[in-house]
Amino acid sequence: MAEKIKAELLSFLKGSELPLSILVVESVGYLPALRRLFPRAALYAVTAGGQPEESEYAGLSVHWTALDYLAAPLPFAPETFDYIISDLLLEQAGNPQDIAAGFSRYIKQTGALLTSFRNIRHWSVLEELRDGHYYRVCARLFAKPEFEKLLYASYYKAVRMRAQRRAAPPEVMARLQAAAFENTHDDLETEFWLVYAARSMPELSLLKSFYTAEQREALARLLHRIEYGVDTARQVAALWSLYDEAGLFPAYVANFIKESVFHPARFYRHLRAYSAGRREELREILGEAEEAATSAEERVLLASLREEDET
Repeated sequence: MAEKIKAELLSFLKGSELPLSILVVESVGYLPALRRLFPRAALYAVTAGGQPEESEYAGLSVHWTALDYLAAPLPFAPETFDYIISDLLLEQAGNPQDIAAGFSRYIKQTGALLTSFRNIRHWSVLEELRDGHYYRVCARLFAKPEFEKLLYASYYKAVRMRAQRRAAPPEVMARLQAAAFENTHDDLETEFWLVYAARSMPELSLLKSFYTAEQREALARLLHRIEYGVDTARQVAALWSLYDEAGLFPAYVANFIKESVFHPARFYRHLRAYSAGRREELREILGEAEEAATSAEERVLLASLREEDET
């Protein structure tokens, strides 16, 4: 772990008894706290030097791999981990987007990357540059907007950041502000940004946490075929069969439709036309969809569809 940065990435997480899979890359100082937070988790660690000898890492039941992640791909199957944790992950990367996108392959659809980066706009960096120095010739520094863009371009869908601050001497801050350096959200005094980058939007992440990937894929496929009228009667019958076999419930189906279907009026009318024996479930799904509506237009549409179903 780099000098100066505090091990604060775990502030994004809440401990649980869930049997999660968590990978730590180089930042092995997190492992003892991770074991306390997640006693049933499978913990993995990748470090260039292999397992450290300090006693604090003994007895943690960690799967160790000796590997330089900047030079070789991780030796894991896609979508293995709930979380990957690594401070300053991209600071020494020759192509940071390759690393960020590559790591996303190993994170489950419901998982996230926890990392950090040194803020190029921190007053200490600006003071060094003013004095004609730059002591991080092998490091890559970022500003907050550029780091966000990099993550969104690397297949992450939701990014949250927290500031890790180191205050400037008053005279330094006065000098920077006099030189027209903007200090929005105390950016000039944020030395590191802590980052939580999720593979899915929160709403989709919740949907993906239910049922298996195969069941979700089958549901999405059926919804799209019904929406576009492809062999509609057979697809509706298959949908209700999946509903019963997988134990789907109205709120889940309503939210899945909201996130997956582009033409809800067309979809619900196709579904209703071939659901004579499932009118009660269909009314419940429409009711849940109306409750979950996020705009007046959507609420009006769903209310009218529900009224059609009741007539």
